[in-house]
Amino acid sequence: WEEYRAVHPEGYGYSRFCDLFREFERRLSPTMRQDHPAGDKVFVDYSGKKIMIVDRETGVVRDAEIFVAVLGASNYTYAEASWTQTLPDWIEAHVRMFRFFGGVPRLVVPDNLKSGVHRASFYDPEINRSYGMMASHYGVGILPARPRKPRDKAKVEAQTYILGRLRRQTFFSLAEANAAIAAALERINAHIMRRIGVSRRQLFETVEMPVLAPLPDADYQFAEWRLARVSLDYHVEVDDFFYSVPHGLIREQVDVRATTRTIELFHRGLRVA
Repeated sequence: WEEYRAVHPEGYGYSRFCDLFREFERRLSPTMRQDHPAGDKVFVDYSGKKIMIVDRETGVVRDAEIFVAVLGASNYTYAEASWTQTLPDWIEAHVRMFRFFGGVPRLVVPDNLKSGVHRASFYDPEINRSYGMMASHYGVGILPARPRKPRDKAKVEAQTYILGRLRRQTFFSLAEANAAIAAALERINAHIMRRIGVSRRQLFETVEMPVLAPLPDADYQFAEWRLARVSLDYHVEVDDFFYSVPHGLIREQVDVRATTRTIELFHRGLRVA
């Protein structure tokens, strides 16, 4: 309505605009109303639409992904741009999300993204191990949305608002895009919601933040988990490098935990190298 009135100053007032919009909504598919206790759930997903970033030197346009997270009770919103939906970007977005909220809800509800859900299932989705380790670090449960089910309404509204604000801007770096997203977040979280007369931030600070679990002492460090087989020379290959293990583990299967600084090898839950 704000954008509409900026173009048509003498156009429909807010109430009439909402009446017309509600008539339009009646033609859409019905959705289930969801009520969420404070501190219970945060809904996370990548937006279906992307944001374009232009290389200043070459003029090449590259699409960036938009990660969006919305707390269920207050609708308090976090978002950021990243280059990919791959596991490192997905998990690091969660780390920054928890830091932004300053606490941890009981459950994270992802929309069955391949990075977080290893095997989609209607009743028993299998969580990616690296994603599960991140969840364990923060003491949060992972509850993937059921496949082909309607998305959370507040999350969709947040995506629409942020992308709507950015759609006419040109960005030349990921940092520029994230600065603009931060400004849009500030606006949406501070905006007074007409129906209840308070902002998302006020709801968050009074209702949701007091019941969030505290953050751990340190941020989670992304680690990728893989399976490997110990060769006859009692070494394991990881990204074209070879790491030795005790010779008694020849031909045994081991778990590899790889971070940016460390390679760890585990056998039956015990670290061996």
